[in-house]
Amino acid sequence: MDIKVKNKKDSYIISIIGDVDASSSISLDKAMETAIHHAPKNILVDGKELSYISSAGLGVFMSYLEDLREKEIFFAIYGLSEKVENVFEILGLNDLMTIVPDEEAVKRLQK
Repeated sequence: MDIKVKNKKDSYIISIIGDVDASSSISLDKAMETAIHHAPKNILVDGKELSYISSAGLGVFMSYLEDLREKEIFFAIYGLSEKVENVFEILGLNDLMTIVPDEEAVKRLQK
């Protein structure tokens, strides 16, 4: 797995490339922690190149939901493949976080 980060004007974008499993979820956790401490208003996760996510990876996102709410940071995941998005849906995580098809949908939500 590889993580790329872009810090735009009002958004911190985390792009995930490859598989997030138990060992690589540590890098995702560090990226989320950094994002929460440096995010202006929004943290966006680009999942276009995310091919697999384990329960450990999902747990990373879950562990930061309260922090995101407390700091009033908008959080969204976009670009997930159907297979990966189904994992979020089966576990009901799509009810706890914003998951949208693409970056344009994120922009519409932010207005």
